[in-house]
This record gives sequence, structure tokens and C-alpha cells, in this order.
Amino acid sequence: MAGLGRIEREEPRAPAVEVARRLLDHLLTSGQLRAGDRLPAERELAETFGVGRSAVREALKSLSLLGLLEIRQGDGTYVKGATSDLLPQVLEWGLMLGDHTMDELLEARASIEVDLAELAALRRTDNDVTALESHLDRMRETHADPERYLVADLAFHRALAQASHNSALAGVQASLETLVAVWIRQNIRKPGEGKLDEHEAVLKAVRAKDPRAARAAMHAHMASATRRLRARLRQGE
Repeated sequence: MAGLGRIEREEPRAPAVEVARRLLDHLLTSGQLRAGDRLPAERELAETFGVGRSAVREALKSLSLLGLLEIRQGDGTYVKGATSDLLPQVLEWGLMLGDHTMDELLEARASIEVDLAELAALRRTDNDVTALESHLDRMRETHADPERYLVADLAFHRALAQASHNSALAGVQASLETLVAVWIRQNIRKPGEGKLDEHEAVLKAVRAKDPRAARAAMHAHMASATRRLRARLRQGE
């Protein structure tokens, strides 16, 4: 690919991180690749950058998680579009294209969700509870439809963050949740994969204004959700 050069070994970033950055720069500035275009094969990219194919594979996976590329098994990698609603947040935070892994994102997400649940139990209003109940009802209604269920699930977590009445933590939660949601949307297709009982336990504790129970319920939910996501990641390797 014209404009892409070899990565010098003395650069401090991991090869996969640098490949992702170079590819992102190329997608945004070269004008040579448009939505629907196919990228060169992994072997060609590895030769272009002077890195191993595993580094290229990891970089492509990172960009696919951001919604910029689509990896079609047995067919190749295609550009989904050089513009993405996620991109400004990613560039601002340095997430995904920095020295962060999906494991770190999941760990950060779990920690913040647990803290938000505790705060929500302490600070929630009646309106907050009503919003949470509404989103949980929507999750029950759409449990057989993975895409619609995900929308309701994310809305529940956003409402919980709002119920914490801590806008800083809610903002962090929204950014992390959005990044993880891109991956979930691409990989979870089976009906009934969401865990309604886990969400119900969180809501019950928040409604009862029991911060300890809310924290424990969210910790259990995040542990279960993280296990499922990591299992999906291993399947996709």
C-alpha cells in the first residue's frame, strides 16, 4: 500500500499498536481506500510493515472492534468506512490504539460499573428507578432478539450510571460501554444470551437503597459478562 513504510524496531510501541496507528492514518488521510474496499492480505501487510503476521492480525482486530474494518473469515478484510462515531472518543482517550488490550477494557468497565451501582443505590431517585424498570421491561420483551436486546441492555446501564449522579463516572462508563458494545454487536447473535436475572438483582438492590447488595449484584453480573466476552474473544482468535 503506497504511503505505508516499515516500522523501525526501536519504536517504543508494540508492533501491533503501531500497525493499527499506521493503518488508521492511512484510512483517514490517503483517500486511496473507501468503504467496501478490500485491504491487502495479512502477509502483504506484514511485509510492508516489516512485522510478523500476528501483529498485523491483532491490529486488524483492533480496528474492526472500532467499527472501521470488517473481517470476513476466508475472504479478507474490508473497509467499513473511514468515519465512525467512536473515533473521536478513541483518539481522545487513546483506548484500543494505545497500549491497552480488550482485557484491560473489560477490567476497567467492570470496576466502574460496580462503583456506579453502589452510588446509584445511595443516590437514586424515584424517577431513576422508574427508568431502570422501563429498560428492564424492554429487555424482557426483546430477549429473543439479540440486536434489540443489546439496545435495551445498554440503556439500562446508562440509566444506572445516571442514577449514580456522578457525571464524570457516567462519562467514563459511556465511553467504555460504547467500545465494548461494538464488539458485542458483531459477535453475539444467539437469542437469549443476555442474563435478565443478573440485571434484576442489580435493580432490586438499587430500589432497596442497599449499596452493599448493589455492589455485589453488579460484581456478579460483570464477572459473568466478562467471562462470556472473553470466551467469544478466544473463539475468534
